[in-house]
Amino acid sequence: MVPYSILIVDDDEKLCALLRSYFEQEQCLVYIANDGMTAVSMVRRHEPQIMVLDLMLPVMDGFEVCRRVRQFSDVPIIFLTAKDDELDRLVGLNIGADDYVTKPFNVKELIARVHSLLRRARGEVIQSSSRYAVRDLLIDRDKFTVFRSGEPIVLTPTEFNILDTLASSPDRVFSRMQIMEKAQGGYGFEGYERTIDTHVRNLRKKIEPEPAKPTYILTVYGIGYKFSGGGL
Repeated sequence: MVPYSILIVDDDEKLCALLRSYFEQEQCLVYIANDGMTAVSMVRRHEPQIMVLDLMLPVMDGFEVCRRVRQFSDVPIIFLTAKDDELDRLVGLNIGADDYVTKPFNVKELIARVHSLLRRARGEVIQSSSRYAVRDLLIDRDKFTVFRSGEPIVLTPTEFNILDTLASSPDRVFSRMQIMEKAQGGYGFEGYERTIDTHVRNLRKKIEPEPAKPTYILTVYGIGYKFSGGGL
């Protein structure tokens, strides 16, 4: 894995020191923030390549940090949460997080999640033609950009990879597990399959003219999703 810059946001200074030591062993540039306001400022100032963000923070909680960061940055975000609560995870994904890890966690698992998300953000799991058009969407894998009728659409790395998985094979039906495996670059984890629905909802809000009446990404009940190759 190529060295990268990472921002770790947690008010547990011992945990931050532990994570710093692990990531620095990989020759990574590590930034630390112990509260939400500082975290937002550091994303602006340092532009880290990935952020590990605790949910429970002083001054400003992780949800609000994520909301503010998403106003100016598409940095991949992994939530850390001590709450093993499906609602918290779904709220986090809805406001722009890409992944989550529940405390207590194995540091090696977190590092694996970071590597997986970075591969997706860098497009390393994509090996076919880098640029293609489907209906009125132009998808560029090298630049990680999407345009609809010439207008840019800003997607998170997870949203981009889900769209690319579906749009590169129009009308093919993908199960949630298949989408997970492709969008995660071959690295999945227990519980992620359920969050595919949340990512698809977020994606529809960005690419569909009427998200409640999707015409691009269609639900195939009992199976998963497909990208419609023809206008409905």
